[in-house]
Order: sequence, then structure tokens, then C-alpha cells
Amino acid sequence: MMGIGAGLLVQLVVALMAVIVAVVVPALWRARLGGPLCVLVSAAGCVTGVLAMSGELGGLVVPLALPVDALQFSPDRLGGLFMVVVSGVGVLVSLYGMGSVRGPGASRTSWAALPVFLVGMQLVSASADTLSFLLAWEVMTLASTVLLLANHSNRATVASATIWYSVMSQLSFFFILAGFAVLAAVSGSTGFAAMATVPPGSWEASVAFVLLILGFAGKAELVPLHVWVPKMLPEAPSHVAAAMSGAMVKIGVYGALVVCVRLLPGGPPWWGVLVMILGGVSALYGILQASVSSNLKVLLAYSTTENMGLAFLGVGASMLLRSYAAVPAADAALLASLLLVVSHAAFKTTLFLGAGAVDHATGEMDLDRLGGLGRRLPLTAATFGVASLGAAALPITSGFVAEWMLLQALIHGSRIEGNVVSVAASVAMPMAVAVVALTAGLALLTFVKGYGIAFLARPRSAAASSAQEVPPAMHVSLVAGALSVVVLGLLPGPLAAVIASCVGPDIVPHVRSVGLAGVELPGIGVLLDPVTFLLLTVLVAVPVMVAVVVSARRHRPRRSALPWGGGGSRARPRMQYTATSYAEPLVRVFDDVLKPSRDVQVTHVGESRYLVERVEVEQRVSDVFESRLYRPVLNVAQRFGVLARQAQNGSIHRYLGYSFIAFLTVLIVVSF
Repeated sequence: MMGIGAGLLVQLVVALMAVIVAVVVPALWRARLGGPLCVLVSAAGCVTGVLAMSGELGGLVVPLALPVDALQFSPDRLGGLFMVVVSGVGVLVSLYGMGSVRGPGASRTSWAALPVFLVGMQLVSASADTLSFLLAWEVMTLASTVLLLANHSNRATVASATIWYSVMSQLSFFFILAGFAVLAAVSGSTGFAAMATVPPGSWEASVAFVLLILGFAGKAELVPLHVWVPKMLPEAPSHVAAAMSGAMVKIGVYGALVVCVRLLPGGPPWWGVLVMILGGVSALYGILQASVSSNLKVLLAYSTTENMGLAFLGVGASMLLRSYAAVPAADAALLASLLLVVSHAAFKTTLFLGAGAVDHATGEMDLDRLGGLGRRLPLTAATFGVASLGAAALPITSGFVAEWMLLQALIHGSRIEGNVVSVAASVAMPMAVAVVALTAGLALLTFVKGYGIAFLARPRSAAASSAQEVPPAMHVSLVAGALSVVVLGLLPGPLAAVIASCVGPDIVPHVRSVGLAGVELPGIGVLLDPVTFLLLTVLVAVPVMVAVVVSARRHRPRRSALPWGGGGSRARPRMQYTATSYAEPLVRVFDDVLKPSRDVQVTHVGESRYLVERVEVEQRVSDVFESRLYRPVLNVAQRFGVLARQAQNGSIHRYLGYSFIAFLTVLIVVSF
């Protein structure tokens, strides 16, 4: 056994060793031994993924003692790309966990579930048939649930978050299982190669497509199946939340790409429109919720919904454009979607790890109680700031490259010329451009709020005032993540060329690496060279700025003390913006979408109706989909459950009657 098969086997063996170590060794040694083993699992996944990306064939066949086909794990180039992404995140979170989850607090459950979770994600990307895919999917989901429950004894809200996550995960699994069942029934096989022969124009293909996209959208945090995200990610340990947001949600995108690129390519145009609507609505809603959130982890969780929505928007645009033979723009949109996946893995992992460092140092996630951390946590502030630049899609970061390419694909895709049916694309593309532009602006506002108030404002609590930098073991992951955000942003040409080769040979001619590390899309005539831009900025802008600063200092009058501080020298934290007040204009503008609830309590002085002692204003922004969609359904189910209790009165005669009625019903159904 060589190559890919050996790499997969190494992952399984090392993961088993990590589980045994977590169960057997004392708590003080779990992080010291289990952490390096988890790093080794992820490193083996990186090597295996690189081999698959290079085109090497091979895999691992696991026979079963059941009357079904053996499990087949044989990643193609696209699966290899996602294995590298997932494994890279796994290395960072494992290193971080060694510094944050150690000593007496290193639970046996969490360190046993982490390697299983990492292997489960990698095996999903390596699956070559439906049975292997579904089994690896459930391993990934169950392991992540166990990781979330590891802290249930310390936080009462973990149980509720886990219930939401489990229910929504199983709902997604049901959609995926039903979609694969339809394709298997038509093709007569559970293998992906056989399923790819199903005609995309048939009604069975359309039913399977809708079911599969809904299932994978639920794992990718897209609305309306996203309600587990703001509940689960803030409750999970920081390195687990980073693994879920930075890696696990990418498996949802991978599943959608398997459907759209491998199993059912060339579908009707409305498939692309459906995916674009799903992605666009998710992007807008996610960034709106993130922009008004005052909890740092909730902000990052909703931001992930926005990023994955943009990735689905790119996939849908590629499908729609390809159906109208706009191949260069379609390839650019698909490439942009994959660049979004890679860049999001880099900056969102760093952001969640940075949020974990803030939580470790202060015990606070409420932005209204933070502040001044830039001086108290300088390294955390620097790495979190770089990742925030990537999340806001600012130049020379990976986020900018991905969203720039998506915008270019959408803009040039709206210029389709030809027959009348291209009107759908001509309308959808400008609307998609507006969605991307609006989300980019709101993302910038969101991360200015998050970073500025947490790190640059004055401290608003004793915990923020006395915060101390996290242990050096946690710095390794933060620095590596921040560097990856910048490196990926400066090397878009080589990165895009590698990703294009993973998608297929047809897309390679439409991507070209130019200049120092720039990228050119000759099919639509656009070029981006961040390194040249950075050099020009350094050579031109920096000397000008230095000259201006030196000139201003030379002509500035010197004073030993300010005669009047203008309020600045005696400013208190209460005089500065909070996260809530910063987002208040947005809440008012998007009031019809966010549906905030406000409660105003006025305390009067004594019996006076005119003199006011205190005014308290409380504003809550809940998830509209939870309150308007899921809560009514849950209330109906609860009422039905209360009524159903009346049937259980303890009478054995009634129970025998129920059994007799059920038996007769089965006989009648079988007879027909």
C-alpha cells in the first residue's frame, strides 16, 4: 500500500492512538501527548491531500461484515484540496488546544473526540461512494457533538445549544440521505461514478438536487438551517469553535460542489438561480446579524454564515453562467468560490482562536464590557487585527482576492450576449453584484466595531483592565493563522492556478499566474497583482507619509501641558461608543428585517410625574428565523405532546388495544 492509501491508514492509526492516550493517561499528560498526536493526524491529512491534488491515484478499501459494498476512500483532486484545507485548520486548532485545554481541565472526553472529529472531516473529503460519505459524515457530526458537550457541567446553556445543533444536523443528514437515495434508485448503484450518469434534465435529478443542496446548506450554516450557529459556536471551546467554523462548514461547501460539479453537472438554469438565492439571502442576513451583535463569538458565527453564503453564491453563479455557455465567467465564479473557502479557513480560524485568547485573558465575550486589550494583549491584538482585515476583504489579504474575483465574475457575467433566455442571467448577476457590495460594506463596519471596541477603546470592566497575554503555546497558532491570511493574499496567482487544477483541466486555461505572484483571468480580461501594488505603496506612499509627519512635527508648537484637555484627557469609558450604540443606526435602518424588541423603563423621583431619576433601555435582536419559523413549530409540537400524554394513563387494557389497532393497520397496508 503506497501513497494515498498509506496516508489514510496512518491517519486512522494515529487517531486511534490519540483516543487511547486520552482515555488512559492522566489529565496532566493528555494535552502533552494527545495534542501532538492530533497535529500528526492533521499533518498526515495534509500530505494525503497534496498527493491527491497532484493527481495520484489510490485509496483505502475497508471491507464490512455486512451484506453491503466495502467502504471506499479515494479522494480526487477536489477532495484533496478540501483535505488540505481541513487538515491545515486541524494543525492550528490542535496546537492551540495544547496551550488552552491542559492540566486538570483537560477532559478525557474532549481529547478523545478531537482526533475522531478531525479524521471524520478528512474521510468525508476522501469518500468515493455514498455509504462511505454518509458514515464519515455521521462520525464527523457525532464527534463534534461530543466536543460541544465536554463543557456541559460548567455551563448550563451548553445542553440547549447541543440539542439545537443535533436536531439541525440530523435534519441536514435526512435531506442528504434522501437525495442520495433518489440518485441511487435511478442509477442502480451507490458509487459516485454511477450516480454521475443520471440525466440532469430528469425530474428525479431535480428532486435529488434540491434535497442535497438543502442538506449541505444546513452544514454550511446557510439560512434557514443556520439557527444552531449563534447558539453552538459561542458555547463550544474556542479551538473547537475554530475547527467547526474554519473547517467543518467547508464540508458543506464540498458536498454542494460534489453535487454541482461531479454528480449533476449541466443542470437547468433554475438550479443555479436557486443556489444563488440561497447564498445571497444567507450572506445578507448573516452579515446583518453580525453587524448588530455585541457578543464577539456570536459576531464571528454570523459572519461565517455570510462567508459561506458568498461561496454558495459563487457556485450558483457558475452553474447559471455555464448553462448559457458563458464559460470564462462561470469558471471565474467557481474559482472565486473555492478561493473564498481557502481564505475563510485562514482568517476565521485565526479570529476564533483570537476570541478564545480574549476569553482566556478576560473571561468576557461581551464587547460592551471589553476594551483596552490592544495594550494588554499586543500579540493577540495584532493577529486578530490581521484576520479582521481579511474578513473585511481589504487589500493584500486573502479575503480581498476572493471577493474581488467573485465581483469580476459577476460583473462580466452580466454582459452575456445571445438568445433571449439569457435575460435570467442578465438580471441575476447585477443583483448578485449588489449583494456582494452590500455585504462587503457591512463586513467592514462589523469588524471595525469588533476590533475597535475590543482592542482600541478604553476598558469597561475590571477583567479587561487586568487582562494578561495568553501563554506562548497559544501564540503559535495565532501567528501562523495571521501569516497565512497575508501570504494567501499576496500570492493569488499560484494559489488560483493550484485550485484551478483541482477543479478540472477545462478551467486551467482561464487562469494564469502573472508578474511576481499576480493572477490574470484572460477569458474576462482582468488582472490582479497584490505584490506589485504593495511595492508601489511602499515606494510611493510611505515616503510621502513620512515627509508629512516630519513636516508637521517640525512646525508644531511644543507645550509642556495642555491648558485644556477638550474632554480627551479626562474621557471615561462611558463617553465612548459601545458595540450596541455603534450598531444602533443599522438596527434602525434594517428594522423590518431584524425585528428588534425594545423595553424602556423610566424611574421617577418620588411621586413626581416630571422628574426622572433613571431611564433604562433594553434592546434585543433575536434570530428572525428562530422566532418566526422554528418557535411556532416547536410550540405546536409541545402542545401535541401534552395531548399525547393523555393516551398514556397506565391502563394495560388500553395499551393492548393500541397494539391491536396498530397490528390491524399494518395488515391492511400490507394487503394493499
